[in-house]
Amino acid sequence: MGGEGKTAFGLHFKVKFANMNKVNYQKILEQTIEKNERENRVPTLLLHSCCAPCSSYCLEYLSNYFKITVFYYNPNIYPEEEYEKRVKEQQKFIEKLPVKYPIHFVEGAYEKERFYEMAKGLEDVPEGGERCFRCYRLRMEEAAKLAKEGGYDYFTTTLSISPLKNAQKINEIGEELAEIYKVPHLTSDFKKKNGYKRSIELSHEHALYRQNYCGCVFSKKEAMDRERLVTENRVNSNNG
Repeated sequence: MGGEGKTAFGLHFKVKFANMNKVNYQKILEQTIEKNERENRVPTLLLHSCCAPCSSYCLEYLSNYFKITVFYYNPNIYPEEEYEKRVKEQQKFIEKLPVKYPIHFVEGAYEKERFYEMAKGLEDVPEGGERCFRCYRLRMEEAAKLAKEGGYDYFTTTLSISPLKNAQKINEIGEELAEIYKVPHLTSDFKKKNGYKRSIELSHEHALYRQNYCGCVFSKKEAMDRERLVTENRVNSNNG
């Protein structure tokens, strides 16, 4: 009994300690914005965007405090027609969104061979694992390079808006790249403060194309497998 109590206490302490050490990325972002406002600064931001729906809330929110250039670099998107569709949707949304400071757009190269080279040996890793982490880095590193070349005050990505994306990993990668390229990474977790919910609302308001898979050939296959399972279960349920 006493041993069980000690074990339960130990587990409780570990969980509590882990929660205490969990970084509040949204709070850090708010503090950065407050500091810039106190100094009457409107910094420049290179924002990597994965797609228009994910960028929607990020742009609505950040454009009140930053002069933004959206960098669309996503060599992971499959197939090429899907890539073109998402690029156009991104540009269309930027043109329609009412903002305090103008938003500019830069399209990166569609280097799909770089993505497949990066994914070698990780083809069977489930979505959300190491292959995805490397994909985050591939895209964020191009953003960091461009931010350095362009003399931007910050760089960041829209990726953390998704509940399926690992905000801790994204911010860790951002900080590593900031050290390498000497450009501050704008810490963020855009899904917080109902950010993800707002992105869905904006997608409906602007009739944005919302894809049913993240973008790469592997996530498309997983999405198709999920849909097939749903269909099979529905058929079996009706037959039963």
